[in-house]
Amino acid sequence: MPVADPGYDLGHGDRAAGRGAEAARLTAHFRDAGAVPVDPGYLQPADLLLDLYGEDIRARAYRTDDPVHGEQMLRPDFTVPIVLNHMADAREPARYTYAGPVWRRQEYGAAQAREFWQVGYEIFDRTAPEAADAEVFALIQAGLADAPVTAITGDLSLIFAAISALKTTEARKAALRRHVWRPARFARLLQRFAGTAPFACDQADLPENPTAAIAAAGQMIGLRGEDEITARIAALAEDRNTPDLSGEEVAMITALLAIKGRSAACHRGLAAIARSFPALNQPVDRMARRMEALNQRGIDADALAFDAAFGRASMEYYDGFTFAFGADHPAPVAMGGRYDALTALLGGAVVPAVGGVIRPGLLASLRGGGGGG
Repeated sequence: MPVADPGYDLGHGDRAAGRGAEAARLTAHFRDAGAVPVDPGYLQPADLLLDLYGEDIRARAYRTDDPVHGEQMLRPDFTVPIVLNHMADAREPARYTYAGPVWRRQEYGAAQAREFWQVGYEIFDRTAPEAADAEVFALIQAGLADAPVTAITGDLSLIFAAISALKTTEARKAALRRHVWRPARFARLLQRFAGTAPFACDQADLPENPTAAIAAAGQMIGLRGEDEITARIAALAEDRNTPDLSGEEVAMITALLAIKGRSAACHRGLAAIARSFPALNQPVDRMARRMEALNQRGIDADALAFDAAFGRASMEYYDGFTFAFGADHPAPVAMGGRYDALTALLGGAVVPAVGGVIRPGLLASLRGGGGGG
């Protein structure tokens, strides 16, 4: 299990003096909670990670071509390798811990490190998801010890439930789901589907006979074939004839994403929205059960900061509870969330899962012990 300081940090060039000690302490903390140590490889299949993390990660990943295994990527985090490990092992319930470096390219001059360590804790358990959420949050909070950090929570299952309930086509719902993690693009799509913003192209000019239009255009240029072009024209035509989203639906999503404050007040606000949109009842009820589970672990859940949109800047596999612990630093010291659909996306049975990570270098810096990665 790699817990010793390797002596380098591509982000800041120091030896991260306190990082190894914090990583060892946190690993012991998670093992004491019942986690089994695992050590995924540094290199992971790039195509798989791009599919799951989204194409945005391509610009931030360190990639290489392997003559045997194809395009590989230095892991940008641990979650997908841990899920693959769990699917191969298939024990349930299961708890895992891990420690080691991850890599993400940054813009020139950015304050964020290009290489930094994570120590994490993951639970795969279908019996009591809200209790598992509370367990991960409480263990991460305890692992941060006396660090001066502030917690924030969220729940992406709310926006996904709202999108699923919209009275529109599956294609439009899929487009909105795909851009949940890109708030500006999501807002533009919502306006377009509501008829309050123009389409990117003039759909009135779509050809009635795509095959004839393609033939009349002359020689084919580019990588798209006739079938792909025809399918795209058909999709645009279908979208042109789709009724606009109602103002009530748009107002519901706008109000939902604007909810933030203390968890107790936010829960009341969400419950009020759910009275008119019953599709939200299930995630709102889960939030109440999670708050009760947090209270049972000695955490004042009512007072926790909540933001219904929190997590939209995270990796694209979170689909439920999200959280982070931040300080005066560009990156959070700890973060995590629920990713129930990830095992199914990787080709296995759905196994509800939740986890979180701590950056031991940042934690060491906050606690006065050096670090930085």
